[in-house]
Amino acid sequence: MYSRLEWRWLVLGWIGLVPWLAVLDRAASLRRALAIGLLMSVSFTLAVFGWFALAIRTYTGLPLAAAVLVLGVVAPLVQPQFVTFALARHLLRRRAGVVVTAVGGACVYVGSEWAIPKLFGDTLGHGLYASAWMRQAADVAGAPGLSLVLLLANASALAAVQALARAAGHAAPRTALDPPEWARRVRVATAPIACVALLAGGLCVYGSLRLRQLAAATPPAVPLTAGIVQANLSHYDQLRVELGTYDTVRMIVDTYVAMSTELLGRAPLDLLVWPETVYPTTFGVPKSADGAAFDREIAAFVARAGVPLIFGSYDVENGDEFNAAVFLEPPHAASLMFDTYRKAWPFPLTERVPGFLDSPRLRHWLPWLGTWKPGTGPKVIPLALHDGRTIRIAPLICYDVLDPALVLAAVRMGADLIVTLSNDSWFASGAGPRLHLLGAAFRSIETRRPQLRATNTGISAVITPSGDIVERAGVDERAALIASVVPGRWPPTLVLAWGDWLGPVALASGIIILGALVVTRRGRPDDG
Repeated sequence: MYSRLEWRWLVLGWIGLVPWLAVLDRAASLRRALAIGLLMSVSFTLAVFGWFALAIRTYTGLPLAAAVLVLGVVAPLVQPQFVTFALARHLLRRRAGVVVTAVGGACVYVGSEWAIPKLFGDTLGHGLYASAWMRQAADVAGAPGLSLVLLLANASALAAVQALARAAGHAAPRTALDPPEWARRVRVATAPIACVALLAGGLCVYGSLRLRQLAAATPPAVPLTAGIVQANLSHYDQLRVELGTYDTVRMIVDTYVAMSTELLGRAPLDLLVWPETVYPTTFGVPKSADGAAFDREIAAFVARAGVPLIFGSYDVENGDEFNAAVFLEPPHAASLMFDTYRKAWPFPLTERVPGFLDSPRLRHWLPWLGTWKPGTGPKVIPLALHDGRTIRIAPLICYDVLDPALVLAAVRMGADLIVTLSNDSWFASGAGPRLHLLGAAFRSIETRRPQLRATNTGISAVITPSGDIVERAGVDERAALIASVVPGRWPPTLVLAWGDWLGPVALASGIIILGALVVTRRGRPDDG
């Protein structure tokens, strides 16, 4: 459901947790509730992120069975909120009514996701993307706000099922004047069913109004026409073994220049975008004479095209290397103009090892560990276009897009447009590329900024401020996209003004609710 982006899967978000909640509510002890929470964490991780086991195998060389085992073992770290929610719901259900249990549990769930960083930045609310109306409410409290709604809806749906079951089990003698049995059963479930309907209807009404507002408030700016190149070239390390370093870079540069030249022949462009690490060496600080020659070739192409180019490369400073995005403008007065953004969130272990863990012994055991350093954080880069306009861009590289705070900060700094470069080839296969695209789409909804997304093997896309994907290139497809977006200051959002306000509020609310019940029911015996 998470990654399908299709209407037919949408209903699962509203009732998909009901069976698990029913099992959880039958737990006789806190220990059993903990076990049920851990089991859900592992099951959910393997079901939704099973593709990551393939990525682990590809990257580390582990057998697939071992990679699956690793993923299962770390599942409570990947999805910790199921464990905290299970414990909170068990305690609340023994001491409070249905409403307090539902609200308190949902707050603990959302608060836990905020307090314990998640590897993939996922949340249940992402499952509502398929509804153009429902997803718009993400501009109020981010995608976690949608998760809160779904948790309350699932709890209400379970309450309706339980009410119907109780009514069926306590059927009273009827007279001729009594209403039909089915009417009596429906009546007892009216309140929780109405709650689900109000939650769904509220999202739809808000989304409909918000879309109308967006349509009426399009910034009075000239549309920007961009070309995005996805050459479907990946696994550069293997290519180096087969072709050699020089011929590998030669093939990559030639392919992207040729595809970009074809794009420029199809339509007048304001901007060209290539993916993350498409140029697999440093730019502007060459490591060899061949590297300097490739730098000059790319610069000469941009000069001939007369169009700025954003592409992934490496950057270096004081011996440290960074995953970087290069913003290269056509030369002015014979000078090469470029700026760089350094990836703020390198992926754990494969790209970056925290200093307290890094050691020669660890790298001997795990030779695949990464060596990149993180950048300094959000950045806005002004890019001069050929017609004299200047576009202020919030650059993101791959994993960066899963951190809402990073994107919000860049937009607050004045960004008109989000540009995301990614290398999703290590996702191997399955739902990984779709989930990554899904996270990127919510960044545009939360900030109401259009987004250009370039990947090497898919999914490259163009995303509007409402989250619509208007152009896309599929996985393992060689494609070149052309699309127009309207950069500028779209209507403000609450999440842009307040940030991730729901997380700490939900966590505090959940703790207060649990604490109040413990204090007022101190005399009850403890759970076993």
